[in-house]
Amino acid sequence: MTYSALALPGLLLAFLTQTALASSGAAPVRPDLARGEAIASSACVACHAFDGKRGSSAQPILAGQHPEYLEKQLHEYKASEPGKPAKRENAIMAGMVANLSDADMKNVAAFYGSKKPVAGTAQSPELAALGEKIYRGGIASRNVPACSGCHSPNGAGIPAQYPRLAGQHAEYVEAQLKAFRDGKRLNNNAMSGVAANLNDREIKALSDYIAGLR
Repeated sequence: MTYSALALPGLLLAFLTQTALASSGAAPVRPDLARGEAIASSACVACHAFDGKRGSSAQPILAGQHPEYLEKQLHEYKASEPGKPAKRENAIMAGMVANLSDADMKNVAAFYGSKKPVAGTAQSPELAALGEKIYRGGIASRNVPACSGCHSPNGAGIPAQYPRLAGQHAEYVEAQLKAFRDGKRLNNNAMSGVAANLNDREIKALSDYIAGLR
């Protein structure tokens, strides 16, 4: 009897075992929107408003944001190990997520994601025109890609990959782009590279355009 023949029963058993495990695997746990609502109403309401729609302009609008993106950000505010910095540093958010479990993060992200986003408005026609040019066409001479390539032409983003931008507070967008550019926000290398090639006026223009994008 050859080595292959001797090994065949073991290989067959391993295959059948893996198949059985795969077929009996538990279904993904569905988010608990009621639990997410409870967390939002107690911990998040002061900065983001109860429904996440139009809270403080210095804080992000959460309503309609992709739950996968929100969940990722919540995890990155929370240090994975004691004594090590979180991937995304923010003293307030670090305190907010410190006692949230993985399930809590999934639930609150799903709650905000279930809310209908509210459209915003641009404030400066001149700035918005420049912002639209960059958003849709980029800046080829400085290797700045069009924002629409990842965040979609209407700013809806791509679920689980790129966040929704349309209608976001201009003040918040401007602060985040500057944080990416200045090395203060380090949880997305691609955005750090893009923002590194934008000046203050271009960042303000993009932020104003995004605020009115729909």
